[in-house]
Amino acid sequence: MATTGGEWETVAATDAGFDPGLERKLLAGIEAGLLRDVHSVLVSRGGRLVLEHYRTAPDESWGMPLGTVSFDTGTLHDLRSVTKSVVSLLYGIALDRGLVPPPEAPLLAQFPEYPDLAADPARAGLTIAHALTMTLGLDWDEYRSYADPLNSEIAMENAPDRYRFVLEQPVVHAPGTRWVYSGGATALVGAIIERGSGRRIEDFAREALFEPLGIAHFEWMSGADGVASPASGLRLTPRDLLRIGRLVLEGGLAGGRRIVSQAWITRSLAPAVSTEDGLGYGCFWFLGEAPALGRTRPWMAGFGNGGQRLWLMPEADVACVVFSGNYNAQEAWVSPTRIWREIVLANLSPQ
Repeated sequence: MATTGGEWETVAATDAGFDPGLERKLLAGIEAGLLRDVHSVLVSRGGRLVLEHYRTAPDESWGMPLGTVSFDTGTLHDLRSVTKSVVSLLYGIALDRGLVPPPEAPLLAQFPEYPDLAADPARAGLTIAHALTMTLGLDWDEYRSYADPLNSEIAMENAPDRYRFVLEQPVVHAPGTRWVYSGGATALVGAIIERGSGRRIEDFAREALFEPLGIAHFEWMSGADGVASPASGLRLTPRDLLRIGRLVLEGGLAGGRRIVSQAWITRSLAPAVSTEDGLGYGCFWFLGEAPALGRTRPWMAGFGNGGQRLWLMPEADVACVVFSGNYNAQEAWVSPTRIWREIVLANLSPQ
């Protein structure tokens, strides 16, 4: 089994309860053009690596071209919004340490520099939980392309004060009543972590999460104001993102060491609201169900622009990382979803 900071134990797919030909089926899908713009696919079960596939393809980092990249075990890749799920873990760790207020705490009390916003009765009921679950009720539009300056996350990055930009958006729904996808919500949680820990989020992440998991190599992209983006800026290797997935499957343990409390893992993965696509949403985690091992079973995932995915199915003890290059495309969800459902879950056997 993979240990903290150690190498993954690699086994044949059949030894981990998969049907034979797992990688062959993946390759057939790629070569047939059914699975597009795939960069890396990793699958683990029971903490053992059963599939690891890399390709050579053009890539970018936060919109900046990197040329043609030969992906391998050491190649960093944009997580894009899978970063949000990592931030959920960081908030949980900070909460466990008493560094940040609980989710029920008033949100605007964490930003005392905006007394005018705090005095608005329509915003008085906002809590940290509303940010964690993207139910702030504030106007936000991330459905435009991220190449469009009117996209709310891009506009936030370009604003002179990113936190005021988020918090002063018009109130369009009562807090807690409707899910609206918002990188601004994650920016607020990132600020709360930084203020509570007294460190930049990347430095807190290094000490509190990455070093305990043996993650030594990462990048965290920053905006023009030098603030690392909690919404989309993290870059990790696929194996290291898989380590984070394993941490969640183990209930916050890594190598027998408690990294984040089971209480936070449970709360963050509990459905708090439904998305417009019919999925559930916890604290920066998407939640759903899919057929596996003879019946429908729950999964949770971090989703990122371009087809970045961290899929987890606790009942089958399976984790899957997909890195892709289909950035800003509306159909980018198709290939990673097919990999998860038609390659990974469809080929599971009882152990």
